[in-house]
Amino acid sequence: MTPFIVRRLVRLVVVVIGVSLVTFGILHVSGDPVALIMPEAPEADRAALRDALGLHDPLLVQFGRFVGRAATGNFGNSFFHRTSAFALVIERMPTTLLLTAFSMVLALAIALPVGVYSAVRRGRPVDQLATGTVFLGQSMPVFWTGIMLILLFSVQWRLLPVSGWDSWAAVVLPTITLSTFTTPLLLRIVRSSMLDVIGLDYVRTARAKGVSEWLVICRHALKNAALPLVTVTGLQFGLLLGGAVITETVFAVPGVGRLIVGALRQLDFPVVQAGVFLLAMIVVSVNFAIDVLYVYLNPQIRLR
Repeated sequence: MTPFIVRRLVRLVVVVIGVSLVTFGILHVSGDPVALIMPEAPEADRAALRDALGLHDPLLVQFGRFVGRAATGNFGNSFFHRTSAFALVIERMPTTLLLTAFSMVLALAIALPVGVYSAVRRGRPVDQLATGTVFLGQSMPVFWTGIMLILLFSVQWRLLPVSGWDSWAAVVLPTITLSTFTTPLLLRIVRSSMLDVIGLDYVRTARAKGVSEWLVICRHALKNAALPLVTVTGLQFGLLLGGAVITETVFAVPGVGRLIVGALRQLDFPVVQAGVFLLAMIVVSVNFAIDVLYVYLNPQIRLR
């Protein structure tokens, strides 16, 4: 077990460094932030500011400085906000994590019962409706879903706020929008796993012993069918964090995603690097926890 954890931790570090390197490289070829900070200043003043920000140093030196600071939690100051980039991201992070958690809970609350019922009633109208919903949900981009929900519930019916995060009513539309991003996939995984399990010998034996259908499904079939769902849920958490960037922008939610989008427009390197670094840390940490949990749930993985 210990070598397994060590290997996963090494991969975690490599992935985070790789993501940071890619982000750093893309940012530094996307434009000159000094031109946005001082659009009408003389070139001499711009050059002085670039020297002060360390932008004249070779990219390898700048990346090494970034990694050294990041290891101590120092990502530098925002070019435009004139305050710690790390503090800006940490201030917005709870909102993004709450939005992601609410969306994941809603997705699981829909996918589990509907997926199980669809598998048990395979070929029935409910199963066909669930299958059609899966295809429909996976074909809708997040931004389009958000805009349609705004037009329907906020503009047409005036039931929910258009934007913000200052009330429970304002949480509803962003949560529904983001959950539609992952609910179809989770539903399909649950249905497929249940179909693989309910035909196995131990399930038929439980039914032959007179165990009620409810206990057969929940205690025997669902327990083993949930193993693939655990892995997919961990992966989908990372995708939901990425989808939160778009959702927060559509609904003007004050989260990390919207902060990163604004920083990209301003070429605010420290804020973008801090935001992407912390989001990458959260994603790989969740995946690491899912890997360890899967080892405990599946003895075959432990034996290998």
